Amino acid sequence: MDSFAAGAIAGVTEVLTMYPLDVIKTRSQLSTGKNMGIIASFNNIVQHEGVGRLYRGIIPPILMEAPKRATKFAANDMWGQFYRKLFDVEKTNQSLSILTGASAGAMESFVIVPFELVKIRLQDKKSAHLYLGTMDCVKKIVKQEGALALYNGLEATMMRNITWNAGYFGVIFRVKAHLPEKPEILNNFIAGAIGGCVGTVLNTPFDVVKSRIQNSSRTSSSSSKYNWSIPSLFIVAREEGFWALYKGFVPKVLRLGPGGGILLVVYNVLMEFFRK
Repeated sequence: MDSFAAGAIAGVTEVLTMYPLDVIKTRSQLSTGKNMGIIASFNNIVQHEGVGRLYRGIIPPILMEAPKRATKFAANDMWGQFYRKLFDVEKTNQSLSILTGASAGAMESFVIVPFELVKIRLQDKKSAHLYLGTMDCVKKIVKQEGALALYNGLEATMMRNITWNAGYFGVIFRVKAHLPEKPEILNNFIAGAIGGCVGTVLNTPFDVVKSRIQNSSRTSSSSSKYNWSIPSLFIVAREEGFWALYKGFVPKVLRLGPGGGILLVVYNVLMEFFRK
């Protein structure tokens, strides 16, 4: 229960700090043309749509971050205990840290898909006029596409989260092994930030196609270009070039690099507080 609460608070702290970068990242991933840089995108949104647009769609992530990050850390602890017992290993090693991270990522995906889908729809500039807000977006998706449409992109989300969590927790284990025990907070930030960067390198292509899959309407009168992650990867690479799979990488890594450090620091500080 402590790891669940600590993960929830850490997640909300991270999203409140880094959310504008997520808006810029999503806009970049949904664009099929040439993207502007971060500063240019930021200025363009502020000048033409207002500062508030940088926080449009933040309600789903706030509602999502508590169960998402809580599930991430609690599931990572749970799977760690399970795999140590399964393989009769006393302490977690590099291989187990990757395996537990991947398993936690898969479990986390089932929690977050509806929130991610609504967030994507609200962040997209082209569809911004269609929805008055979070609940209006949910109602219209369910009415026009059916309740199961809220789980569009589940497979792509699992691929994204498995790769990120495996990289994140695997790198944290390795980096911490090479750092001195003190200062603990700084070490956690360094390990978490490096883990966040590596996880982002690994999972950005899946994040790009996930965004496009979830932004595709599933009405009976329309067929979607993007449906499953692997075929969608080939479609994007063929039509836009390989590097299009890394659209939105810079704002994403700027968010999830430091964000990964913030997550680990807040989580460990809270866990120590709960233990005391």
